[in-house]
Amino acid sequence: MVFTRTEKSATSNSPVTNGVKEDKDFKKLKQSKASPTAPRRSSARIQALQKAEKTVAGPNAVVVKGEDKCKDNVKEGKSKKRSRKNLVVEEQSVLLLKKKPLACGKDEMKVENAVGQIEDKSDTVKVKDTIRLFNKYYLQLVQEEEKRCVRTETQPKDANSPKKSSQKAPKSKKGAPHVDSKKPAKRPDLKAISKMMENNEILYSEKRIGSIPGIEVGYQFYSRAEMVAVGFHSHWLNGIDYMGQSYAKAYSFEFPIAIAIVLSGMYEDDQDNAEDVVYTGQGGHNLTGDKRQIQDQKLERGNLALKNCVEQCVPVRVIRGHDSSSSYSGKVYTYDGLYKVVNYWCETGLSGFKVFKFRLRRLEGQPTLTTNQVYFTYGRVPQSIAEIRGLVCEDITGGQEDIPIPATNVVDDPPVPPTGFTYCKSLKVAKNVKLPSNAAGCKCKGLCNDPTTCACALRNGSDFPYVSRNGGRLVEAKDVVFECGPKCGCGPGCVNRTSQKGLRYRLEVFRTAKKGWAVRSWDFIPSGAPVCEYTGILARTEDMDSMLENNYIFEIDGLQTIKGLGGRERRSQDGEIPEDILNKYEDPSSESVPEFCIDAGSTGNIARFINHCCEPNLFVQCVLSTHDDLRLARVMLFAADNIPPLQELTYDYGYALDSVLGSDGKIKQMPCYCGAADCRKRLF
Repeated sequence: MVFTRTEKSATSNSPVTNGVKEDKDFKKLKQSKASPTAPRRSSARIQALQKAEKTVAGPNAVVVKGEDKCKDNVKEGKSKKRSRKNLVVEEQSVLLLKKKPLACGKDEMKVENAVGQIEDKSDTVKVKDTIRLFNKYYLQLVQEEEKRCVRTETQPKDANSPKKSSQKAPKSKKGAPHVDSKKPAKRPDLKAISKMMENNEILYSEKRIGSIPGIEVGYQFYSRAEMVAVGFHSHWLNGIDYMGQSYAKAYSFEFPIAIAIVLSGMYEDDQDNAEDVVYTGQGGHNLTGDKRQIQDQKLERGNLALKNCVEQCVPVRVIRGHDSSSSYSGKVYTYDGLYKVVNYWCETGLSGFKVFKFRLRRLEGQPTLTTNQVYFTYGRVPQSIAEIRGLVCEDITGGQEDIPIPATNVVDDPPVPPTGFTYCKSLKVAKNVKLPSNAAGCKCKGLCNDPTTCACALRNGSDFPYVSRNGGRLVEAKDVVFECGPKCGCGPGCVNRTSQKGLRYRLEVFRTAKKGWAVRSWDFIPSGAPVCEYTGILARTEDMDSMLENNYIFEIDGLQTIKGLGGRERRSQDGEIPEDILNKYEDPSSESVPEFCIDAGSTGNIARFINHCCEPNLFVQCVLSTHDDLRLARVMLFAADNIPPLQELTYDYGYALDSVLGSDGKIKQMPCYCGAADCRKRLF
């Protein structure tokens, strides 16, 4: 769905993507002959690009000085040792590529899945799209589980079943009481990655040594499952990820080889001093959560893989996990860069059992370490108004919202607050616009929880668009969302009223150096959560005489999007929108220009300050909650990603290039400086 809004943002510096140099020594990591397996399918264009990438030179290589001499026992064939001249890592230095880690065989840069085959997207966007796909599956599975729980609760009990007072519940073979009704599944994230594996949608399905394209130092994951979805760490539980013997045909290493570890405090013997780490090997500890060792560790699997890293000087990715109340997994995981496994030893641990210890040291030449303990990479969240630096207004809403919205300015001298508008919490209606009467509602009582009987759920394609988790989250973007309204029998706590509950996150308006005013959140915002409504004066588009000069006009093109007019991309499948609603608009063309718009120039809310981005973290959603007129839908902004605190909130204004004409009839152009990796450099 594309909603057009006139530009108000200005500039910020765009990142420059540099090429990658493949050093001669780095190429020696691979065997000269290709893998005997059949080549992967790819287009001629991709093959040409991959061939060209092997000769591209660039400054993105990081040279790291080695501290210990690497051994010469790298495998070559069955028994031969490689000469010192052919060592992967020389005595004095190791060449690590930031953008091009190893892959298997001669097709090293090919990605064998639906997400990775998108040719015109950067690595950063591929990662973001993969995480979004994971979040979509995750919410769909949460939705399925919520429906199953409702069926379990409403299912009539068998009249012949024994009464609780007269007969105890039968026990299983292990002695645990048998319960007929299932408990709610707690791991929809694991089901989501299983689905992605089945659909071949893991971004980097083949394991890689070194950095992963699109994931820079400081990148944060909100669960172990997200790392699996991208291919960053391929197991949701084990702390050590390693390459097994299946990779022996592609590399001249002694396998297994460790490629990544997660530091999350699971072992009592761990020592983490940020740049220097003593990591306890895997196995032998109590899985119940008290972290104590209950038996000796063995030099096998991940432990053997780390030992082989010491002897062959292979760096590993280090991810640190820290407690986070905002994450659905209870933790946030930060990538802290590549570490060299310096040495290892076996000792008696605190609990009296043998454990393997591995000393890791962070490689030089990488970005500054972002976490000793987890801190969000965008800065420290203020705990009160008094802590806010550059405060120019304590609450731009004047008390209209349940949560105050402060404004800060550390750019202008002297600092000034946002002016020239009147804050309004809800839409104002122009005199010549008449709102439709309230639509008929559902007959549910209390809360809507059965999509098979709720009339509002049936209008959404026989299902509720939201899940109740985190106060209500939209499962996926739709052409239009039908919410419960004034004539429905349910109460205000109904999940199908999610967008009507007002602000739920602490937002801040802040001044930028080149983009004017902007908005960020002090709280973590999960994907699918409603952020705010776009409010202002609801007016007819034809009445906007000064539209070219007004930077805050938002055209409501929900109807045009549903019909795919003007190049707009549909979100829903045919038949999902009720025919009785679509048939109200007899003209099949319905004009590509929307009939109504929202003018937030002089009257509006927090949404008027949200800037454009070519890779936004919000999306626009058309919502109907009181009537059925698609031309007058409410405009809501939802989180497209899991948004960490203090990250700027943005959405795509939806302009097509060369689509805006000036008063002289000539095409107007405005540069875009959003700074996104795939910025198209022009807003329109």
